[in-house]
Amino acid sequence: MFDLDGTLADTAPDLSFALNRVREEQNLPPLPLETVRNQVSNGAGALITLGFGFAEDHPNHEPLRQRLLNIYADNIAVHTRLFEGMEELLQYTEARQIPWGVVTNKPSRFTLPLMEQLRLTSRAACIVSGDTLERKKPHPAPLFHACQTIGCEAQHSVYVGDAARDIEAGNAAGMHTIAALFGYIDDLSQTQSWGADTSVSHPEQIRYTLEHWIK
Repeated sequence: MFDLDGTLADTAPDLSFALNRVREEQNLPPLPLETVRNQVSNGAGALITLGFGFAEDHPNHEPLRQRLLNIYADNIAVHTRLFEGMEELLQYTEARQIPWGVVTNKPSRFTLPLMEQLRLTSRAACIVSGDTLERKKPHPAPLFHACQTIGCEAQHSVYVGDAARDIEAGNAAGMHTIAALFGYIDDLSQTQSWGADTSVSHPEQIRYTLEHWIK
């Protein structure tokens, strides 16, 4: 199972576009993609804080966040693509009849259209969004729900993510965990404290890890 933003798909270009459109409307210059990229996994609220310096309790924060989300909804898969090597990894699992799915904190309003436009909906054995259950990561409930949907045991499953909350949720569920270092991480040294079973710098390495664990 995969986290979505920063693990399965590179969604940063479209989210960066949405943030910069809001900044443009507020007569501010655009931020570079690399500046925005490392905050994408933290959600729209973090992007507004990055783009405007507003804390979440600032009266302008929520209106700007909603504006960003509306723009993003209309541009959800313009430049978003699977990370290089991810399609080959999915084909590898499918050829061996290893079911795969998505567990993300991204609301279903965005998760489901994005998966559809990436033509992954029918391929995924489960899609668990941030509002599928009352609780979301780092709570393990979404991962348990995914396992129940697929019909597998958590201890026989793997979760791949690019944030501490992903690894925390996977570990709490008793799953094997992989930190995706190619994702949206601003300081790679912090990943050493996450407690992942292993880390990878490219999706291709996930395949080798799976082969080792299957043996």
